[in-house]
Amino acid sequence: MAKVELGVHTGQQDISLEELRRLWRHCDESGFDWISVWDHLYEAPNRDNAGPTYEALTLMAAMAYETKRARLGCLVFCMNYRNPALLAKSLTTIDHLSGGRVTVGLGAGWHVQEYAAYGYDFPPVKERLDRLSEGVRIIRGMLTQEHYSFEGKYYKVANVANNPRPVQARMPIIIGGGGEQRTLQIAARRADGWNVPYIGSDVFAHKSKVLDQWCEKLGRDPATIERSVNLHFLMSSKDKSRQPIPGAVAGTPQQAIDTIGEYVKAGAARVNIAFRPPVDWDALQQYITEVMPAFR
Repeated sequence: MAKVELGVHTGQQDISLEELRRLWRHCDESGFDWISVWDHLYEAPNRDNAGPTYEALTLMAAMAYETKRARLGCLVFCMNYRNPALLAKSLTTIDHLSGGRVTVGLGAGWHVQEYAAYGYDFPPVKERLDRLSEGVRIIRGMLTQEHYSFEGKYYKVANVANNPRPVQARMPIIIGGGGEQRTLQIAARRADGWNVPYIGSDVFAHKSKVLDQWCEKLGRDPATIERSVNLHFLMSSKDKSRQPIPGAVAGTPQQAIDTIGEYVKAGAARVNIAFRPPVDWDALQQYITEVMPAFR
């Protein structure tokens, strides 16, 4: 079986901080290459807005201390929730806390209930994507240049310095989402990686091809963009009858191996399993001991 990076995408809702920290440590010690959180202020998908949910940027700082080797990220930070210059400064700080293991994940945002409750305007999708495009430029500039200036329609910085510099010479930036007209164009123009969640391998292959086409239009080598996918983790220690479905890992260890293999063939360089609590620790351990070795 071809080698692929394997990650864990931990949704920080309906779970205690103690168990979340235990999950990070266990995954790091078990050889996962990637550990991420998501950027939601309410449950996702939305329920009654009453479930416990922790903030992502703060959690990334905690992950930096709880882990030793895995790369750390958020899939993905909503550009509209934070000033991009301040986000760049925060992520640089976490890069130092982690010893240079941070990857930046950015997206346009979609959770309208959060926007409304927290007082953010929810603009049309074009504006959200325009903000994403401008914000990526600011974050890239601050992570790579001694001083950076930019003035767009929505954001501006004036000769801004970001000291100390990140530990990494180039902190990778991932654009998240599957929109073929703008999101993939932004990824092709400005990102080191692209991530999309919960789609079938055939859809992943199609969107990856669209990303290639955008690269060709923009004069970029498509091989310079790392592609990754998040898959629901539905393996179970209690219900052995669950069968694989598009966008999910389920069934037996061999079925999980076969599913991941389909995404590898479709071009995925990293496959992340995504948890919805409660964590099935026995199923996770089976994945670690019987699935992961097939890709090492």
